Amino acid sequence: MSFTHLHLHTLYSLLDGAIRMKDLIKTVKDKGMSSVAVTDHGNMFGAIDFYKKAKDAGIKPILGLEAYVAGPKGREDKTEKIANHLILLAKNAEGYSNLRYLASTGYLHGFYYHPRIDKQILKERSKGLIALTACLGGEVTSACFRGDMDHARRAANEYKEIFEPGSFFLEIQSNGMPEQEKANENLKQLARDVDLPLVATADAHYIKREDARAHELLMCIASGKTLADNKRMKHSTDKLYVTSPEEMRAYFSDVPEAVDNTIRIAEQCNVELKLGKPMLPTFQVPDGHNATSYMEELATRGLNERFTELTYKVDREQYLNRLAMELAVISSMGFAGYFLIVQDFINWAKQHNIPVGPGRGSGAGSIVAYALRITDLDPIPYNLLFERFLNPERVSMPDFDIDFCQDRRDEVIEYVGTKYGKDNVGQIITFGSLKAKSVLRDVCRGLRAAVLRRRQIRQAHPRDPQHHPQAVDLRRPREADRRRAAPQGDDRQADPAHRGRRQGDHHQGRARDRPRPRRPAPPGRACTPPAS
Repeated sequence: MSFTHLHLHTLYSLLDGAIRMKDLIKTVKDKGMSSVAVTDHGNMFGAIDFYKKAKDAGIKPILGLEAYVAGPKGREDKTEKIANHLILLAKNAEGYSNLRYLASTGYLHGFYYHPRIDKQILKERSKGLIALTACLGGEVTSACFRGDMDHARRAANEYKEIFEPGSFFLEIQSNGMPEQEKANENLKQLARDVDLPLVATADAHYIKREDARAHELLMCIASGKTLADNKRMKHSTDKLYVTSPEEMRAYFSDVPEAVDNTIRIAEQCNVELKLGKPMLPTFQVPDGHNATSYMEELATRGLNERFTELTYKVDREQYLNRLAMELAVISSMGFAGYFLIVQDFINWAKQHNIPVGPGRGSGAGSIVAYALRITDLDPIPYNLLFERFLNPERVSMPDFDIDFCQDRRDEVIEYVGTKYGKDNVGQIITFGSLKAKSVLRDVCRGLRAAVLRRRQIRQAHPRDPQHHPQAVDLRRPREADRRRAAPQGDDRQADPAHRGRRQGDHHQGRARDRPRPRRPAPPGRACTPPAS
């Protein structure tokens, strides 16, 4: 008896999924499952993190995403907010390549409220993919919920033609919502009508059932609403958790094949990623050279030019020995091409009068980088260590921190994309994390806690995690607890300090710390200064 989760959202479904990767893997193992899929909303941000953690734990990772499919006008249309959900899973290397292409296309060429693709590009990139009809936000499932079975049949047959034989499934879910139950019954009938297999999912957004309340608060933080707002976006169920195989078997006892099909799909998905090996574009070197010899020639010539520019005396032999040592390390680690590429676009920027920073981080400790004019800081006088940047005992990709003028950095990016191929150039993303104090503030706002109570809770949190102040009993009834929060979630009206700011008084500190204004003197009497 087994089951595989094929529709699941981690914290990379930003401010919607509440599943941490390490918690997911532990839960899957504890519940006796040997494989699991991650299908975050419109993205694959967590794919590598998930893959590595699953592999380390002996769990089979299934890579996927929940795509947004635009309407008949296509992904570039911005007159309709149509974004039908569709689960896509990679079966093999080609499928994984197509999955990445579709995810990137959604952001680059289809973003309108969501990163959208369309059916045309699905037709072109469907090989190696398995598709499920997704939740009530999916085209087929929503039609089944409405009872529009003619639309459901048309859409199901269209997707059936798009994907490879046996690679399109009608998804039924165990969340217990009345709307989903109605859709489930019609999906079962649709499966018989159009000869398509069913597959069971839980659409997991959190680990345990008791996490549902916390997930509601997360959605409040995402939408800026409070739990008291009846119009906020919410799930009318507490069953979007990582269920066990036994729970899924019991829920879908009338259609056990839907649970069996999760194992069948898991067996078809066999993506193996080659990680840890640099994948750099090729730098074209002159005839008679390879990357190593050309780097050595440029670095030696560049260092001699630096000697003529220096305004202080140097020990040339020391510099040349250091250069030879670094070149040997770079060559042995296979990073000559990387240095050539970086010096190429930095020197191009300088030649085109685009301001470039002098260098920072551990890369400033390289004499080769100085000779190639990647950096403009001589590391020898400052005893900067090359080993902090590259060390044969700790093999990892070198990483130069480079600053370009913000007004013209796009020109450098365009140059690199044109010369080395846009498929070989990517930009990184930075994820913001919710820190403890900011979470306390947001949770208190979502709960509409009284302002003074919020302050007390935040102050009880230690600034230094190593230092725990005396515990404060936050359960004790207080007058602040009986105060009603300000309407529309605007707690500033109840806060004396904020009230002063709203009236144009931009003083700092709490109200009780500020001097109280004196009452004007009656007519005919002098206003004497207070005693010192």
